[in-house]
Amino acid sequence: MSGNAYVTTSRDGAKISHNGLEKWTDPKSEIKTYVYFSKPQTIWVTVNGVLDEGKSRIKVGIGSQGVKLRQIRNIKLNAGEFNVKLKPFHIIEAGYATITLQGVSKTGSDFGEIKSLTIEGDDEKIVFVDDFSDYWGRRGPSVHLSYTMPEDTIEWFYNEVTVPLHNDVIGSYYMANGFGEGYFGMQCNSENERRVLFSVWSPFETQDPKLIPDSMKIVMLRKGEDVYTGEFGNEGSGGQSFLRYPWKVANSYCFLTRVTPDSKGNTIYTSWFYASEEGQWRLIASFLRPKTNTYYKRAHSFLENFSPEQGYLTRMVFFGNQWFRTKSGEWIPGAEASFSYDATAKAGARIDYQGGYDSYSNRFFLKNCGFFHDSTEFHSRFQRTAANQPPKIDFDRLP
Repeated sequence: MSGNAYVTTSRDGAKISHNGLEKWTDPKSEIKTYVYFSKPQTIWVTVNGVLDEGKSRIKVGIGSQGVKLRQIRNIKLNAGEFNVKLKPFHIIEAGYATITLQGVSKTGSDFGEIKSLTIEGDDEKIVFVDDFSDYWGRRGPSVHLSYTMPEDTIEWFYNEVTVPLHNDVIGSYYMANGFGEGYFGMQCNSENERRVLFSVWSPFETQDPKLIPDSMKIVMLRKGEDVYTGEFGNEGSGGQSFLRYPWKVANSYCFLTRVTPDSKGNTIYTSWFYASEEGQWRLIASFLRPKTNTYYKRAHSFLENFSPEQGYLTRMVFFGNQWFRTKSGEWIPGAEASFSYDATAKAGARIDYQGGYDSYSNRFFLKNCGFFHDSTEFHSRFQRTAANQPPKIDFDRLP
């Protein structure tokens, strides 16, 4: 349960921890566990746990993702440890199945602590988070697009990002302009907050920014109006900046990043965000990375979920109209991308990942989480029709 279950309704009435399902007090709470079956079959489910006091009744149902439950079993639990084997369930088709628990009645303080589910069936290709981190498994797989770059010396990268309707899921990072030393994109942080985030890693490798020597720290040269700047850790360390900005679904936003050496053994990274509602470019920040001498390398985008509680929800994003600008000022369109994914997908713990090309809009896309199973093959390559007209940017007037 600890790696595969989520409280999907009335979240305050139950909790998933390393112990499994606990603090289950609200009958309105629905707890869903996701398991992939590779073929139709009959399975037997055993509910394992403990009830500290009194009696309780719960119901267990199984169905396909997004489909109303049709197979439901009611069980009674008495105080003490229990291992209740249910009547068989029928898996109708291959794909992720949803096992749903809901409380019916109780005489004690809670419905019981469910430590695990035992599933018996005839399937050698069952998929669930097993010998893998519960935290990363519940977050779901991250997915990436690596853009084929020109052989020229690239100083600028431009990209456009659109989050489709109903895909602004809390915990999502729609990263547009990735480079060898950091990333730049937008996030959905809560019901009331959204950010445009730009970060550069320090050349000193550590998870704790306090350990970085002064000579290796990222230096903030300047920042835009209302932009927060500081340090970050736990995924490498370095300099971070973000603008709280209420971006909207279905609107397209432009991201522009410049990477250029300063001729003193350092490199300067600067990013701008085009606020389409305002009709203007906004400076996010400009950072100096010491002991670095590079132009723009490894142009890429990614989509990740950074909230384990949100890993059962699908999110999707479009990336379109990529352009590279050389050191000499020539614009070159981007037209090819390669798909990849992270360690969660590589380990086979989750298979809900996708990337590709949308011919209708002539854009690349990424999609993850939510327990769909139409996975995209690692290192799949996609082509888009290159645009003829580069973006119109007055570089002299960029803030």
